[in-house]
Amino acid sequence: MTYDELIERLDPMVYRNLRQSVELGKWPDGRPLTREQREISLQAIIHYEDLHGVPAQERTGYIDRGSKAGTACDPTVGMMGGQSAGNEGESADSDQFFEVKS
Repeated sequence: MTYDELIERLDPMVYRNLRQSVELGKWPDGRPLTREQREISLQAIIHYEDLHGVPAQERTGYIDRGSKAGTACDPTVGMMGGQSAGNEGESADSDQFFEVKS
C-alpha cells in the first residue's frame, strides 16, 4: 500500500484524532508528541485534507484575512510574479503609517 492509498483510506475518526493530537501536542492517552511525530502527523493531515476536499477555511493552517484581505495589512498585496513590492525598488508611502503614543 502506498502513502497516498493509506491517506485516502484513512478513517475520518483517525484524522480527527491526529489533528487534535497535533493541536494539543499530545496523544489522546496524554503522552507528548515528539517533534518527528508532530511533523509526520501534520503532513498526513494536510495530505488528507487535500485528497478529501476539505474546504479551505476548515483546513489546518488556514488564516482568515477577513476585512484586511486586499489591504496594505495583507502581506500578499504587492506580490507580483513571486516578488514582493519591497523587492521592486518602490519606497513605502509615509502617509500610510502613523505613530501611536501612549
